[in-house]
Amino acid sequence: MKRSKVLNLCMMLMFGIFVAFNAHAQETKASPPATASGKIGDATVTVNYSSPSVKGRTIWGELVPYGKVWRAGANEATTVTFDKDVMVEGEGLAAGTYSFYTIPGEDEWTVIFNKTAKQWGTQYDEKQDALRVQVTPREASSMNERLAYGVTDDALLLRWENLEVPISIQAK
Repeated sequence: MKRSKVLNLCMMLMFGIFVAFNAHAQETKASPPATASGKIGDATVTVNYSSPSVKGRTIWGELVPYGKVWRAGANEATTVTFDKDVMVEGEGLAAGTYSFYTIPGEDEWTVIFNKTAKQWGTQYDEKQDALRVQVTPREASSMNERLAYGVTDDALLLRWENLEVPISIQAK
């Protein structure tokens, strides 16, 4: 009888340690999921992404190379949803959910809205592009340890490390 109580106690203790470890692992994910949402005119814009950290690394031109397609986040493809038709940098884009990629450059970026929204971030297929536009990055007013997106009155804004990338958006 004592032996089974000790065994049960050990099993409960091991289960408790497993649950605590798993909960801690969930809280400290390297690139946790994040969402940014807001209104531009009467259009709602929502960005779903995974948010990596700088962790002392040089991001632009090293971790994220210039001239190559970048998934604009971590893990699954970053997605941008528009509930109404919009104009992005003066070009029309229909309401819908798009995967979001960029091609960073030192002075100019290509921003890509891709029709295949549900995909792993590295499965990009250029044939599925709905829209490509050129934007100009700028120095951020402060260091951003984590990748973050924001929706302002007239733009979608990507911020990470010492850089901001504004993408002009207007509701149609």
